[in-house]
Amino acid sequence: MFSDPVSNLAKLGLTEGQKVVDLGAGSGFYSLEAAKKVGSSGRVYAVDVQKNLLERLRSMATAQGVHNIEVVWGNVEKIGGTKLREGIADCVVASNVLFQVEKPDDFCLEIKRILRLEGKVLVIDWSGITPLSPKVIVPAMKAQMLFEKNGFKLENSFNAGDHHYGLIFRR
Repeated sequence: MFSDPVSNLAKLGLTEGQKVVDLGAGSGFYSLEAAKKVGSSGRVYAVDVQKNLLERLRSMATAQGVHNIEVVWGNVEKIGGTKLREGIADCVVASNVLFQVEKPDDFCLEIKRILRLEGKVLVIDWSGITPLSPKVIVPAMKAQMLFEKNGFKLENSFNAGDHHYGLIFRR
């Protein structure tokens, strides 16, 4: 099985009314599923640097009757680059983003800035080099060390599909 947003988000334990930030939202699969989990009283902020992907996500959400996603054109690698206020998020999702990040410490610090105290981060990324994966990956142990170095505590690790690992950190 490839990485499944429904089962991976279930491990995060999202509840009605929460605010979720999907960093590097891309295709929007995690944003759409998170929006369904947090319901109409919750909010999902889908942040990406590619405007065309955000427009596609906005269209998909409208077509599916999902109205609690706000698309945000922003830079997840720059402190303040998401344009979101401090402590806005109960949970942050970073799926298939870490391997692309050029400034990993700034990425973690931006997550820390937007995440409320005791908030959670779900990191999903490639677990090994395959014909489907990028040429360079960030192994789970390296991701764990990066987040712990930046003040997060590992809460859970799991297999997030045939080619992905999952890590949940708490701020």
